Amino acid sequence: MDRVFYITTPIYYVNARPHLGHAYTTIVADVASRYQRMQGRETFFLTGTDEHGDKIVEAARAEGMSPKSYVDKISAEFRRLWPELNISNDAFIRTTDAAHIAVVERVLQKIYDAGDIYFSEYEGLYCFGCERFYVPRELVDGKCPDHQKAPERIKESNYFFRMSRYQDWLIDHIRKYPDFIRPERYRNEVLAFLRDPLEDLCISRPKSRLQWGITLPFDSNYVTYVWFDALLNYVSALGYPEGPRFRKFWPYAQHVVAKDILKPHGIYWPIMLKAAGIPVYRHLNVHGYWNVDRTKMSKSIGNVVEPLDLKNIYGLDAFRFFLMRDMAFGLDSSFSEKALVERLNADLANDLGNLFSRVLAMLHRYFKGRVPESDPAMCDEFGKTLCAGARQTIAHYAQHMETMAFHSALAAVWEYIGEMNRYVDYMMPWELAKSPSKEGQLAAVLCSLLEGLRVVSGLIYPVMPATAATMQRHLGLDAGKPFYRLSTLESWGCLPAGTLLPKAVSLFPRIDIKQKKRTPPSARAQEETRKAEIDLEAFGRVDLRVATVTHAEAIPKAKKLLKLQVDCDGPRTIVAGIAKDYAPQNLVGRQVVIVANLKPVKLMGILSQGMLLAVGDDKGLALIHPDREVAAGASIR
Repeated sequence: MDRVFYITTPIYYVNARPHLGHAYTTIVADVASRYQRMQGRETFFLTGTDEHGDKIVEAARAEGMSPKSYVDKISAEFRRLWPELNISNDAFIRTTDAAHIAVVERVLQKIYDAGDIYFSEYEGLYCFGCERFYVPRELVDGKCPDHQKAPERIKESNYFFRMSRYQDWLIDHIRKYPDFIRPERYRNEVLAFLRDPLEDLCISRPKSRLQWGITLPFDSNYVTYVWFDALLNYVSALGYPEGPRFRKFWPYAQHVVAKDILKPHGIYWPIMLKAAGIPVYRHLNVHGYWNVDRTKMSKSIGNVVEPLDLKNIYGLDAFRFFLMRDMAFGLDSSFSEKALVERLNADLANDLGNLFSRVLAMLHRYFKGRVPESDPAMCDEFGKTLCAGARQTIAHYAQHMETMAFHSALAAVWEYIGEMNRYVDYMMPWELAKSPSKEGQLAAVLCSLLEGLRVVSGLIYPVMPATAATMQRHLGLDAGKPFYRLSTLESWGCLPAGTLLPKAVSLFPRIDIKQKKRTPPSARAQEETRKAEIDLEAFGRVDLRVATVTHAEAIPKAKKLLKLQVDCDGPRTIVAGIAKDYAPQNLVGRQVVIVANLKPVKLMGILSQGMLLAVGDDKGLALIHPDREVAAGASIR
């Protein structure tokens, strides 16, 4: 197994602000990088910004700024976004960096001296949006396929790169290494394009038309074409040619790109490397588009989705999970907020969140929160299957993660989570707890579930690092790197008996997409609140106490209500309207705050003897509880 891993995103063009497409590509690289660190590999993760070309000048002019001031501004927005999305990149490169410019000049001169760059006059169809010439066969109904505009015919003298000289070599290389471009559909697409004669690439623009670029080292009247500048960032960031990082990481290079830049990365770039005498990268990993209303998301069309808006509404880890789970890498995927909410409620709130909460709640109820001694002989066949299933899940997960099939890797993890949920329903720990003679079996069941959750916490780390850390803290683990290594996850029985675990938290509250965002209260509402003010004596008549939930169940034909049995200086029944936000099994053992002296009232035929306290916002209800366990019936002071 290789001990080194180098991964790059495209360097993003700064003619507009970052959007969901940029976020997805960068999170993909981040997930891959974190996974490789789990495998113990030394990893280098690069991203950055592409800052030269016609479109930059146009965008800067529209903002009333110089090109340099404009690219400084937008590049900073990209740089600020990545920490907010928990991106763990090791370097951030800009094509305006002096070190990068020096590498571009060096490579251009080297290829020019070898005779692979020549000067000629050319007339052709030029798309200013793509900043490249098109041949008629590449157009769709006479229009650029990306910008849906007819390119302009222009004629000018420029420098050209002899790509045609390397066409046969590239075809042979792609055939010799079947996973050079993956998924396979994009390898086939490149080979199909190479069936036609490969035209030489125009690599310059006259300064009479464009001055914002890197001057050609062999002709000061021209700047280099954006691709011959931008693509070289992948080696300049490593200190090409003598830098130790270049020697260490470049042989293991993997690029992640969207399919709209397949041709530059799958054809121009390997040929440029070959002509410059630089070894070719190992893999080109190509993903599809995020479509909105069945149309490719694009800043030029105006249907972009802001990543921070989604992250701030639904939570960062939930947002990252949705992107990795809902797009099959290589295929297009449709984005909608409804699909996001449905995925989060089903997979995160219901499957993982409920499992985590109910297991820890039962541990606190039956073993006072301490990991019990477990006799393997007490573990039934289902429990042994859970142990074997963990190893099988890890193997399937690793197989998919190595090929960037993230949706399949997560599907394998969630299949295992489903097995654990079925195990809980099959073993019914609450029934085992009723018989003292079955305490050993109950301990074995809960220990198996805790170990399964430990495995899951490690496997979700690349996609949801903050959630993984929260789970591991509540499992009594130091959320450090050793617990994320696959080799550690494969072990069974890592949680020491006697360890006191914290009470569960709600990892992912359910989301109601129909709920409207809260707005500041009106002046009239504020005035009505002031009119409702009470004095200390009136407030003192409200008896607030801590109660412990001993049993919870749904009420037939009542979608919003749950029937709770609580201990508050004795047993009492409370009917609470929290069914949309809390599953009954997740409430057992939880301490809550109740109004203890509220007049009893019948709800759905059940006498309710109090009221639970909760807060509500656009994410639903959250119960109020003490931050440490106290005696049931304790008064709120």
